[in-house]
Amino acid sequence: MKSLESSPATLRAVSVGAKTIRIGQFLDWRGMPDGRAVGMAAQAEARRLTEKKRDENFGPRIRRLRQQAGLTLQQLSERTGLAFSTISKVEKSQISPTYENILRLADGLGVDVALLFSDRPETMTSGRRTVTRAGEGVRHVSPQYEYEMLCADLAHKQFVPLLTRLRAHEVSAFPEFLSHEGEEFLYVLSGCVEVHTDHYRPLRLQAGDSCYFDSTMGHACVSCGPEDAMILWVCSGVRAPLSR
Repeated sequence: MKSLESSPATLRAVSVGAKTIRIGQFLDWRGMPDGRAVGMAAQAEARRLTEKKRDENFGPRIRRLRQQAGLTLQQLSERTGLAFSTISKVEKSQISPTYENILRLADGLGVDVALLFSDRPETMTSGRRTVTRAGEGVRHVSPQYEYEMLCADLAHKQFVPLLTRLRAHEVSAFPEFLSHEGEEFLYVLSGCVEVHTDHYRPLRLQAGDSCYFDSTMGHACVSCGPEDAMILWVCSGVRAPLSR
C-alpha cells in the first residue's frame, strides 16, 4: 500500500493495487482522517485482491488426482470422511477447504500434500533446491487462514513452510481444533497472535515472538489485534489429521 500524496499533512488517498481509497470517506468526529478506519478499508481491499490470486487450479487438480487413482467421489468421501457434496464443491472451485481437509484429501488420494498445489512437483531426494520469490507462493484461502505455500514445487519435504495471514479473530471461528502428527514452529511477523492448544492456557505473541509445539495437541491460531496478524508457519511433513 502506498500513498498518492507524499506529505502526511496533505494525504488525500491511498492506493491498494489498482484501487484508490479516498481518505475523505473516513473522517473522525474532528474531521480528521481516521487512520484505523483507513487501514481496515485498505486491508479489506488487499484481502479481495488476494482472493483473486488464489490457486485456481486446486479444484481441477483434485479431480484429476481422484480420477487418476480410479476413485469415485463416493469412494474418496469414504476414505477422507468428507461429505460427497463437499468434495464435489472443492473440485468445482466453489469452496476452499480448510487445512485439515487438505490433509484429509492428500491422505485419501495417497499423495504428498505438495501434489495438491503443484502440477509437477520435484521429487528427487538429494541435491534439491528451490526458490520462491516474494509474492510468488501458491495461495490458498480458507475462512480462518490465508496461506502462501512456499517452495510448493518440492514434494516429500521434511517440513512445510507457510506464510500465513490469520483471518480469524475469535477461536469460535474454528469448528474444532486441528490435530495431526508432527510438530510446528511459528514466528510472528506482524500483529498480535493468540495460540490456543490442548493442555495449555491461550498464549499471546507479538511481532518477533515465536512458538514451537506438538501438533498432536489440538490447536488453532487467531489474530488478537484489530488487524490480521502475519506469521511464518513451519509444519513437519504431515499426511492426515488425527481423529478427535
